[in-house]
Amino acid sequence: MKALIKDFLKNFKGNRYFWAGLVMTLMILLLALVGYFWTPYSTTEMSAAERFQAPSFRHLFGTDNFGRDIFSRVMKGVGTTVFISTLVVICSGAAGIVIGALTGYFGGIVDEVVMRLTDAINGFPSILLGLVMITLMGSGNHNLIISLAIVFTPSYVRIVRSEFIKLRDADYIKRARLMGVGHIRILFIHILPNIFSVFWASVMIGFNNAILAESGMSYLGIGVQPPEASLGKMLSDAQGYLMTAPWYALSPGLAIVWIVLGFSLLSEGIRRLQE
Repeated sequence: MKALIKDFLKNFKGNRYFWAGLVMTLMILLLALVGYFWTPYSTTEMSAAERFQAPSFRHLFGTDNFGRDIFSRVMKGVGTTVFISTLVVICSGAAGIVIGALTGYFGGIVDEVVMRLTDAINGFPSILLGLVMITLMGSGNHNLIISLAIVFTPSYVRIVRSEFIKLRDADYIKRARLMGVGHIRILFIHILPNIFSVFWASVMIGFNNAILAESGMSYLGIGVQPPEASLGKMLSDAQGYLMTAPWYALSPGLAIVWIVLGFSLLSEGIRRLQE
């Protein structure tokens, strides 16, 4: 175990992007975890007497137009955003692995049909396509997760497919076929582990895209619905008070920037390690 830890630290030594991204990401995850179990104040209780209070020791990030503590709502909002984005990445990544593995390994007419379909989906901006799908399916967290997962699946399909095409005719795969190894075992035991280094960086980028997409949907009012806290919805509610209560928009905006920057640095650190 000590040798593994030593090798791990050696590989990442001097990789400032990775360590900076890791620290920022862990801080966000810790905030989301704490916010799931505890917040300083209720995130839904309103108080007309405490509307638009400036940041202070009592309310670290101030209060909003309903007198709710912004710091507590940011804690909940970060958890909501991270949770939804994680499910989107898991669903779209899993679907992308299965579809990309099958089409890349076997090829044929199914591969052509799937690729033309992914081309059609990628031809639309992801936010625009997500807006169309969530409008057809209806608002709510479940529909938001499903619609964004469908939107992001084609990008994973392309990455996995290209890696499987590269490896399907490798010497060790040919030997496995001659030994009578089944296709499913070749797909998910022999080839899949060898593409994780490439796939992982795309997951980090996908997570950033999911964060921005979820925030954008909630900002437009068709994502996370009130009274549940959401960073995007908080930004939407704050836009009418930028001059009178700038702290209202500053906190959720900085939270989104922090999350995206943390995962971007983490992704860049992993990419540099692979060079």
